[in-house]
Amino acid sequence: MVGDTGVRSSGRRPATLEERGVKRYLKGVDPAVFWGSAVLIAGFVGWGLVAPERLGSVMSTALTWVIGNFGWAFILIATGVLVLCIVLAVSRWGRIRLGPDDSRPEFGTFSWVSMMFAAGLGAGLLFYGIAEPVSHWTAPPHGLAEPRSDEAALTALRYTYFHWGFNGWAMYAVMGGAMAYFGFRKNQPILVSATFLPVLGPNASTRPVGRLIDALAIVATLFGTATALGLNGLQLNSGLAYLFGVPKSDSVAVLIIVVVTTLFLLSATSGVEKGINYLANLGSIATIAMFLFFLILGGSTVLVISNGIESIGNYVIQVLPMSLQTGVGDEQWMAGWTIFYWAWWVSWAPFVGMFVARISRGRTIREFIIGVVAAPTGFGFFWFAVVGSVGIELQRSGEADIVGSLGTPELSLFTALDVLPLPLISSGLCVVLIALFFISGADAASVVMATMASRGSLRPSKLVVVVLGVLMGGIACAMLLVGGLTALQQAAVLGSVPFTVVLVGVAYCWVKALREETRSADDRSGRDPRPTTATSSAGADT
Repeated sequence: MVGDTGVRSSGRRPATLEERGVKRYLKGVDPAVFWGSAVLIAGFVGWGLVAPERLGSVMSTALTWVIGNFGWAFILIATGVLVLCIVLAVSRWGRIRLGPDDSRPEFGTFSWVSMMFAAGLGAGLLFYGIAEPVSHWTAPPHGLAEPRSDEAALTALRYTYFHWGFNGWAMYAVMGGAMAYFGFRKNQPILVSATFLPVLGPNASTRPVGRLIDALAIVATLFGTATALGLNGLQLNSGLAYLFGVPKSDSVAVLIIVVVTTLFLLSATSGVEKGINYLANLGSIATIAMFLFFLILGGSTVLVISNGIESIGNYVIQVLPMSLQTGVGDEQWMAGWTIFYWAWWVSWAPFVGMFVARISRGRTIREFIIGVVAAPTGFGFFWFAVVGSVGIELQRSGEADIVGSLGTPELSLFTALDVLPLPLISSGLCVVLIALFFISGADAASVVMATMASRGSLRPSKLVVVVLGVLMGGIACAMLLVGGLTALQQAAVLGSVPFTVVLVGVAYCWVKALREETRSADDRSGRDPRPTTATSSAGADT
């Protein structure tokens, strides 16, 4: 009777079995963040599938407006985060730990760096490893060298490092470092919104603005990872066309994305995450094997190493002046290369930032910055120096028509492999590599996005993971139908625009919190000439 009375007085009816089932599958989910971002992206995907020409026209117009009015903002952000990382590494803030003062790293340095490499690089190295250096060699950026000259080769490598180097990883370092600092040192959820604690207060992640920030992080990540999946699909299509004569077209690439996305969904729902992690590690080993293949069997090894050493040195010396180049008079090149890359890095920042934050508890800020910015960049240097130089030499010697494949850059890698030793084996290995990066990357990105939609839960609902994974594949398919590679690049830029404001806010809040912490430590030390052990420890670490 009491229970019945309670039900009648509250006006509520008992939940049905179906409703209880839905709640169980969506346990821990923030409805506003999840459904808000999911509905927005689903509408975008539907638009692309129903009216691809119209969407393509709107995206092209929007991109022209963004580049014309805010291209400079991407350049300033990419420069600003690099300068901030340098300041963090050399200042007293570098001694602060990402966690309590007595915490220490959970992972060894080698494992830590390997996991960061797997998260932040991958199939992009295979897609652009030959295509980008050869493209810059034939048409040097900003007219800095005579096309196809020795100087152009060094310039091409330097700008390839620039697009894959310190600036991009600095975005990951700022985002990930801030999330780790507020998560492990300030006991906040590991969410983008939680980094706004200094301006939104202790409940930053539950405030409307905080939830909007997390939704924008999901949208940016969806667009950024979908661009990568689209590139994967195009290159897988090229590899299968080379090996088995599969027709090459955007429609076939869409079918490939659908098939591989289905495989990812099976992995996400069958509890074989350890197997996917194993495949990701196997992919890293296979990437190193490919690097050694190009170094040893690519020919002109001495020349390749010499060009690599000189171009890396040039890049390290000139990275800050390069970062401030706005490309006046060369806006089309800037839009297609530098601004596209900075936007792409921004869109990946929430995903990779959350990942590196989770594996970095106990490290000092200095260790974190050096590890995130310098270590993966170092492998990128070696990869592009060797693979890119081999591509340039194959074109210069006339052994391969790399330039002829630049119109469809996904073909460039297989064009080079075709004239090197063991072409079928090396091409087959690349196809497997691309598929591994595709599956493991989609798996990791979907889990991270589901975590963002689930208030930072380390074990988000598998239903949410699947929904976001389907949307990610849907964006990639829609963009291929809208306009292939061009549409994928446009989506990455447009999807990152709102999140650029968030990235600036994250940097501001982190600096504000660090200043308050060091000021508080100084005040405590000033009041008590014989500080307690806890105060002394805090002062030493800050």
